[in-house]
Amino acid sequence: MADETVFTPDVEFVRSLKEAGAETMKKCYQCATCSVVCELSTEKSPFPRREMLMAQWGLKEELVKDPNIWLCHNCNDCTKYCPRGARPGDVLGVLRQTVIMENAFPKFMGRIGSDHNYLVFAFGLPIMLFLVILGAFGHLHIPDGPVVFDHFFPVHLIDPIFISAAIISLLFFTVSIKNFWDGMNVNPYRLMANGRVIPYLYETLKEMILHTKFDKCGANKDRTLAHRLVVFGFIGLFITTNVAVFNMYVLGWHTPYHIDDPHILKLFGSEALVGLYYAGFKLVGNLSALALLAGAIIIFTNRTKPKGFVSVSSPFDWVFAIVILLLAITGILAEFLRVVDIAALAYPVYFLHLVFVFFIIAYLPYSKLAHIVYRTTAITYAKLAKVE
Repeated sequence: MADETVFTPDVEFVRSLKEAGAETMKKCYQCATCSVVCELSTEKSPFPRREMLMAQWGLKEELVKDPNIWLCHNCNDCTKYCPRGARPGDVLGVLRQTVIMENAFPKFMGRIGSDHNYLVFAFGLPIMLFLVILGAFGHLHIPDGPVVFDHFFPVHLIDPIFISAAIISLLFFTVSIKNFWDGMNVNPYRLMANGRVIPYLYETLKEMILHTKFDKCGANKDRTLAHRLVVFGFIGLFITTNVAVFNMYVLGWHTPYHIDDPHILKLFGSEALVGLYYAGFKLVGNLSALALLAGAIIIFTNRTKPKGFVSVSSPFDWVFAIVILLLAITGILAEFLRVVDIAALAYPVYFLHLVFVFFIIAYLPYSKLAHIVYRTTAITYAKLAKVE
C-alpha cells in the first residue's frame, strides 16, 4: 500500500493571498495552459499550474519552500492566454511577496518593509531620525552662502547612519536568505552531491545581470529594457558611492572636490589626470541616475498602458516603483538645484533624497528589491537540484 501524504489547508493563508492581490486564483481550473505557453517552464518543473493549485488549497508550508515561484520572471504570457482570467502571473507575484515576509528576520520587519499599510512608519523612522540628528548638532536650518550639502547635513553625520543601516540590513538579509535556503534544501546531502555551488551561482548571476531570460517574454517584453536600466543604474550608483567613500577615507579628498588639491595632485601627478578621474566619476554617477530615472518611468508606462489582457500590480510592486522614481528624481533635482544655487529648494530636496536612500538600504531585505537575492538563490538552488 502506497504511503499517504496528508496536506493541511491554511484558510487564513488563502484569505491573506486574496487580500494581497491574488483574488483571481480560485478561477483556475487546472487546464495547464499557463505551463504550456510559458517559455521558462520545463517538463520537470511545469510552473505555474502546480503553484496555482497549491495556492487554492492553502498549502502555505509547501509554497514558501517552492523555488519554482522564483523561476517565474512575471512575463505574464500565462495571464494573457489564461482562458479563465485567473491571472497566474499576478498570483505568483503575490506568492513571492509572501515568501519574503515569511522568511524575514526579524519577523516584524517583513511586515513593515513589504506591507503598504506600514508605509507611514517606514518613512517616518528616517525622517524623525534625521530631524533629531540635525537638531542635536545645530544643522536644522538652511545654511548661508552657496549650496554645499555638507554644510547642511555633514558627511561625518551621514556616514555612521547609512553604514550602520547597511550593516544591520546585510546581517538581517543573511539570516532571511538562510531561512529561505534551509526551507528549500530539505535534503542538503543529496543536493550538494549534484553539483558545485560556485559555477551555478556564476551562471545565475550572469543570467540575472544580462536579463537573458527576460528576452523570452512575449506578452510583456517591454519590461526587459526597464529592468536592465534599473539594474545597471543601481550598479553604477553603487560603484560611484563606493568611489566617493574611497576618495574621502583613502585618498583624503573631501567634498566639495577641488581638482587643484595639493594632496590629490601629488597622488595623481598632474591636474589633467585628477580632472579626468573626477570627470569619469561624475559621468558614471550622472548616467547611472538617468538610467534609474528612465527605467522607473518605463516601469510606470508599461503598467498603465493597455496590454490586451488584465494584469493588476499589487501595492507591494507599486511602492517599489514609486520609491525608485522618487529616489532618481530627488537625486537629479538636488544636483541641479545645487548647481543653480537655489538653497531654499536644494536642501529640502536633498533631505528627501536621503530619506529615500535610507528606505532602499534599511528595507532592502523586505522590499521588491529583495527579489534580486531571493531569485538568485532560488535559481541557483534549482540548478543544483536539477529541477530547472
